[in-house]
Amino acid sequence: MKIAIPVWENRISPVFDSSARLLIFDTDSQPKPTRSEIYLDEPYLMQRCTRIKSLGVEMLICGAISRSAYRMLVSCGIHVVSWISGRVDEVIEACLCGEILHSEFLMPGSRWDSKKRVLTAGCQRLLRSKKS
Repeated sequence: MKIAIPVWENRISPVFDSSARLLIFDTDSQPKPTRSEIYLDEPYLMQRCTRIKSLGVEMLICGAISRSAYRMLVSCGIHVVSWISGRVDEVIEACLCGEILHSEFLMPGSRWDSKKRVLTAGCQRLLRSKKS
């Protein structure tokens, strides 16, 4: 499975819509995921979403994201986990362990607490289905 994370320096970019760099992790690589970097230079949101889908991305982990970007990505079949912050290496490791929604990675003010269990189960199901 390919997981994309918009980045600023070594951290998750605070806002997906304005990020210019995207790290893509291929979790099918063994023993640890391979990592590639692309630059998002598309001027329109729909073009960005289409490009991300064309790269084979199945999950996007990001900070804040506009409703329109979220809806476009989901309509392309990409699982979006938003309101996440932290160092990229720590976040990808937590994702692979099924602990992406641990409170240390949630952005301040996020409202994921009530949805945390549902999202965690969804991420774990997606990761398990891709490994089988």
